[in-house]
Amino acid sequence: MRVITLLTDFGLQDGYHGVMKGVIWGIAPGVQIADLTHSIQPQNVLEGALVLGRAAPYFPHGTIHVAIVDPGVGTHRRPIAAQLGVYYFLGPDNGLCTVLLEHARSQSKPVQIVHIDKPEYWLPEISNVFHGRDIFAPVAAHLANGVPLADLGTPISDPALIEIPQPQRTERGWRGIILQIDAFGNLATNLGPQHFQTTGNDVQIRLGGEVIHELVRTFGDGKPSELVALFDSSGMLNICVVNGNAAKRLQAQVGNPVEITIRIR
Repeated sequence: MRVITLLTDFGLQDGYHGVMKGVIWGIAPGVQIADLTHSIQPQNVLEGALVLGRAAPYFPHGTIHVAIVDPGVGTHRRPIAAQLGVYYFLGPDNGLCTVLLEHARSQSKPVQIVHIDKPEYWLPEISNVFHGRDIFAPVAAHLANGVPLADLGTPISDPALIEIPQPQRTERGWRGIILQIDAFGNLATNLGPQHFQTTGNDVQIRLGGEVIHELVRTFGDGKPSELVALFDSSGMLNICVVNGNAAKRLQAQVGNPVEITIRIR
């Protein structure tokens, strides 16, 4: 049985994600649908790409990932469908597929991308503002039913990609940025274990006027209300407040980079 995942910035209160499920089940009633999240910050394509890139590897091969964070809906931006390694992607051509595409290419896995331009696989009437319902959901359902990717549109070789910010080397360490803030107020950065040459008292992490002098393994290693740094389940450096909210304490916001400097002594 095929699996389709949904990732959007729609939120839950207006029912848009439910309508997409209804369209999919109307065409492919046997498909399983998993909600990755509908809480991506509005129009935050980078956040959508990062969340999708982290979640996709935990799904069965052949899963169809539908991602809708689409500030350009109704404009000339292309709707695309792609095979990216062992997964499929459907969404606007605005960089949402960047992490999955780069991973597939780095592993020399198959990559095939088409511009979804075959209206016979869409709904009969197309809104200018809800392509998730009218184009992406029905196309995903047809793909799940066995329609070949090549039949869904015209091949392309120039998908839009976004730049994933990379840490920069400094004289005494690295400088990174905050990429995402989760529901607990933890600050996820683009720094990983490879950017640390030493640990313990030899490391300083500076953020928003605060200095953290060592890494902890887990939240329980810190004291309540203490600002700590640890590696999250994806191996990325997080800045957290034990039983608190680091985003509020440091006045950090999604999409507003905050400089993190790691200095090796």
